[in-house]
Amino acid sequence: MAKKTKKKSTAVDTLPDNAHIAGAGLVEDQSITETLETNYMPYAMSVILSRAIPEIDGFKPSHRKLLYTMYKKGLLSGARTKSANIVGETMKLNPHGDAAIYETMVRLSRGYQALLHPYVDSKGNFGRAYSSDMEYAASRYTEAKLEPIAGELFRDIDKDTVDFVDNYDNTMKEPTLLPVTFPSILVNNNLGIAVGMASAICSFNLKEVCETAIALMKDPAHDISSTLLAPDFPGGGRVVYRREDMEKVYETGRGSVRVRSVYRYDREANCIDITQIPSTTTVEAIIAKLVELVKNGKVREIADVRNEIGLDGLKITIDLKRGTDPDRLMNRLFALTPLEDSFACNFNILIGGVPRVLGVRDILEEWTAFRTECVRRRVYFDLSKARDKLHLLKGLAKILLDIDKAIRIIRSTEEEGEVVPNLMIGFGIDEIQAEYVAEIRLRHLNREYILKRTEEISQLEKDIGEMESILKSPAKVKGIIIGELTEVAKKYGQPRRSELLYAADLEEISSEAEEEIPDYPCIFFFTREGYFKKITPQSLRMSSVHKLKEGDEVVQTVEANNRCDLLFFTDKGTVYKAKAADFGDTKASVLGDFVAGKLGFEEGESAAFMAVTLDYSGYLLFFFENGKAAKVEFAAYATKTNRRKLVGAYSDKSPLIAMYSVPEDGEFLLTATSGRRLLVHTGAIAPKTTRSTIGVQVMTLKGKHRLAKAVPFTEDMAVKPNRYRTKTLPAAGALPAAEDLGEQLTL
Repeated sequence: MAKKTKKKSTAVDTLPDNAHIAGAGLVEDQSITETLETNYMPYAMSVILSRAIPEIDGFKPSHRKLLYTMYKKGLLSGARTKSANIVGETMKLNPHGDAAIYETMVRLSRGYQALLHPYVDSKGNFGRAYSSDMEYAASRYTEAKLEPIAGELFRDIDKDTVDFVDNYDNTMKEPTLLPVTFPSILVNNNLGIAVGMASAICSFNLKEVCETAIALMKDPAHDISSTLLAPDFPGGGRVVYRREDMEKVYETGRGSVRVRSVYRYDREANCIDITQIPSTTTVEAIIAKLVELVKNGKVREIADVRNEIGLDGLKITIDLKRGTDPDRLMNRLFALTPLEDSFACNFNILIGGVPRVLGVRDILEEWTAFRTECVRRRVYFDLSKARDKLHLLKGLAKILLDIDKAIRIIRSTEEEGEVVPNLMIGFGIDEIQAEYVAEIRLRHLNREYILKRTEEISQLEKDIGEMESILKSPAKVKGIIIGELTEVAKKYGQPRRSELLYAADLEEISSEAEEEIPDYPCIFFFTREGYFKKITPQSLRMSSVHKLKEGDEVVQTVEANNRCDLLFFTDKGTVYKAKAADFGDTKASVLGDFVAGKLGFEEGESAAFMAVTLDYSGYLLFFFENGKAAKVEFAAYATKTNRRKLVGAYSDKSPLIAMYSVPEDGEFLLTATSGRRLLVHTGAIAPKTTRSTIGVQVMTLKGKHRLAKAVPFTEDMAVKPNRYRTKTLPAAGALPAAEDLGEQLTL
């Protein structure tokens, strides 16, 4: 049941009798639902439909009214005019104050630097999108005109390509949409907050958008990610690219895009210069956060921070203390400050007056349908004009048969109103044709003039036939749109401003300040099924019986400390890196951490080997089924950015038989399926820095035999080890002696 509001008023009782006003002090009961329906809902719908949410042409009403006013003022060419003139003229279409209109123009201008492709060519101080302190000058001081690309917004607007409606006082006409020749909705970013909903559309590279739109028209199943790489922001920055996240945005219209600032390190001055920042933040917000971190003692490497915005553009300078690693510091600042920020995508667009959240594919399909209608209306408009002109010229052609007769008819007609009817009767033409002939000047009533005009008849008939065929053929309409998109991309396309930074190449930094990793001894256990346990010696002394899954067993036991790095190699040639501190201390009586789940392995990947290191010294040995062995320096896996995942960790040319981490060279016993054994010293294998090296041949294999086993050699493995040693590699090895097989010799 709806709530009702009741209120008693005693104001009437306190007034003198002669001061009573009829109905004063009375409160009328009204249900909440009725109040919402009659007062709140109309307001909400007005904000959604007429203010905050963009339409398929890429503009909100305020943008459209301003740009159309500038177009009607002839500002596509010629000199700039004072911004105050534009604002005043726009008020005839936009029932808002001059401040709101001017702010709209500022955001569309080149000087403000908020759009990839600005529509307003500005002169004067228009502020900067990346600085909240740099305010724009008043409209009486600045000048503006339209950028050349704005011509693509109004192409053929006078040919009935879009609908026009009355302005707010019914004194002028304005377009409901602009006949944009490219998908401007995706080319320039658009933000809006309505009532109960919002819109946030990031910008994409113009050339990529046009190529994607063309590809989708040719093939509706086109892979969007192949042509539309990622958003392209006006302020540049580096987009942290993760394909699955990008595809989610493309399909659903929702998601987030991470953007990192761009910096360079000045070694001589020992400072970091930040030259590009995410479009979702400002220089002042970044500096304020940096100062806060320094004051709170969370960042100790910074000596000073300065705002050095100048004629060269954005610049934030961070002075460093002596001995600071700039790359490591920046990785921490990306996690702690808006130097890395996310753009929350919400592709909410008005389609036919209805707000809809669309993916990129749906947006381009809706735009194609809109542009198709614009082209058809333009062709139909030109066709109607051509038909009308052809009709007139055919009437004129009949006059050519007897010009003197036409003059005689006109001269012999006593009343002016009878001239047109008499011409109609004399030449068998209709009223429109007769009116056209009657309006011809006397100097044009000669055969040369009439012949020149009637020569157009054949060309007009040809053009009319072509336009009629276009209206009947959707393929030809698409061809026109594709041609326009190609032209726009060629004329206005520009290189990407935002670089792509693949997420797999980044070091994952916690959002909290980096803490000192405690150093204490640990024992690491790794099982065949891919489970990992980190156990302290004290805990292991209390209980050393391991709990394992059925059929599982411990295959590696390593004594190290909590500061070590762990490298888990998979059966797919990939290695995942982690810190030992990332794993919690546990007991032997638990299963431990499942590495594949903990580190986010790809589907079908399983851990095959664990390597433990503190300083990445020593070597990694790989033995392959084809008898080859590779010795790779451990340092090859130590990346500056501390990437969590490395592909191509070892060669996939032949199946991997065994893998070992060794601090120095030693002997390994190799066994082939033929039974032959070979004792190899790894010092004879040259080390490589390339992780995916195929290695060198160490054991010669014949027929279908393969290397079956490779283990570190110990003295108890062979009675006469020299039997299996060789001076040169590769070697076939030797069959095992009877005593090595455990057999007793007999005569």
